[in-house]
Amino acid sequence: MESASPAYRGHRYPVEIIAHCVWLYFRLPLSFREVEELMLQRGVVVSHETIRRWCLKFGQAYADGLRRRRPRSGDKWHLDEVFVEINGERRYLWRAVDRHGDALDILVQSKRDTRAAKRFLARLMKKRSRVPRVLVTDKLKSYGVAHRELMTSVEHRSHKGLNNRAENSHQPTRRRERAMKGFRSPGAAQRFPSAFSGISAHFRPRRHLLTAARHRLETTLRSTIRDHVTETTGLPTAP
Repeated sequence: MESASPAYRGHRYPVEIIAHCVWLYFRLPLSFREVEELMLQRGVVVSHETIRRWCLKFGQAYADGLRRRRPRSGDKWHLDEVFVEINGERRYLWRAVDRHGDALDILVQSKRDTRAAKRFLARLMKKRSRVPRVLVTDKLKSYGVAHRELMTSVEHRSHKGLNNRAENSHQPTRRRERAMKGFRSPGAAQRFPSAFSGISAHFRPRRHLLTAARHRLETTLRSTIRDHVTETTGLPTAP
């Protein structure tokens, strides 16, 4: 079947099935084989390897499409880093979020030093095309050096207790990392959190601030946005 979007041309499955498989994998703590099983229960025969390829090809594009439809991020950025084990080697996942906890950027690096902090800040400024009003970090000294060299006009608040928003933003990725039994390569450690943070967070409104009726309305609205994104994603044609 051919879809209405040229992004899917060459795929024998319709857009709805491809998008639903990608959504299941990034939204719920499921393996590719578990997604395969769920689809089989719905009468759709698709292999876990095909689902894996779909997630690699479309996951980041879906996440980027959802991010473009979010309100402009705030002027306070929270930065934090955690270690991840990749084939027995320690790497560091650097993350920046706004005041709502929405991911601004994620970068996997081998170090946790000043050079790595400067690289992450420079990449973040280039990606956002601006600097924040306030930069919030923990007590890692590398942040202070990077701030003085790259963001001298920005207020820097360095305090462990002020950075809970960034630290808490690691938790969903940590849970998925455990379910996946770790990342197998630095590339996988970079790709998965980047797509995951865009797709999963889209379906996690701040439930504690919403009534049940408002939460249902918000979930329906976000599902509609997801459907629009998956129908219009502009990706290269591939068999």
